[in-house]
Amino acid sequence: MIIPAIDLSCGQVVRLKQGDFNQKTIFKLNPLSRILRAYHDGAKLMHIVDLDGAKNPHQRQFAMIKHLVKASPIPIQTGGGIRSVSDVEILLKLGVERVVIGSFALMHPELVRGILKRFGPDAITLAFDVNIKADGKAYVATHGWQETSNITIDEILKRYLSLNLKHILVTDISKDGMMQGANYNLYSYLAQRYDNLDIIASGGISSLEDVRKTALSGATSVVLGRSLLEGKFTVKEAIACWQNA
Repeated sequence: MIIPAIDLSCGQVVRLKQGDFNQKTIFKLNPLSRILRAYHDGAKLMHIVDLDGAKNPHQRQFAMIKHLVKASPIPIQTGGGIRSVSDVEILLKLGVERVVIGSFALMHPELVRGILKRFGPDAITLAFDVNIKADGKAYVATHGWQETSNITIDEILKRYLSLNLKHILVTDISKDGMMQGANYNLYSYLAQRYDNLDIIASGGISSLEDVRKTALSGATSVVLGRSLLEGKFTVKEAIACWQNA
C-alpha cells in the first residue's frame, strides 16, 4: 500500500531533515487539499505526524486533526509523541483509524501492551526509528532520535507479538529526509522474519525506482512524504509502480 504523509507544525505542512527541528522546510500547502489529492489519486490511507505534539504534548494539534479526520474521505493514521492511554483514546474518539506509538513503546512496554489489549491491534501502529550499528543490527532510537537505546528492534518486537501486533512502521534514521533511497536490506530482513506483520517502510524514498525496490524488499506498505511534496512523482504513479513491482 502507498501511504502519503504530511507532517504538521502550527497547522502548516512541513518536513524535517533527520528529525531536526532546526532543519525544517515549510511548504505553502493546504493539508486538506493534500489529503483530497491523495484520495483522488487512489490512496486508501493517509499518514499525519503531529510534530508539535511530538515536541511538546501540551501543544497537540487536536483541533486540526479533528478537522482533517472529519473532512477526509480516506482513513487517517496519526501520531507524534504519544505518551499516554489518554492520548490514544482522544485520537480514536476523534475518528482516527490508527494511532502511531513510537518511543513510548520502548520506554513503557507494559502500558503499551495494555493499550494493545484495550483498543486492539487494528487501531495501533508501533513506530520504530532505528540506527544501524557496526554489528549490523537495528537499534531503536528515542527522544526525537537524539539517543539510541541498546535494544534491537527484534528484542522490542518480542514484547508485543503475543498480543497479535499487526502494524509496524520502521524508519532508518540515516535515510530519512535524505532522498537517497530506503534501507531495503532492513525491510527484507523484517519481512522474512515477521511475515505476519504489516511492515510499513519509511524514509529516503526519492524516485519510483525506490518505490519499486521497497515493494520488492517485502515491505507491505510505504509512507511517502518529501518525494510527493517536491513533485518527484504522484501518488497515482507510485501506486502503479508498487502494484507492478
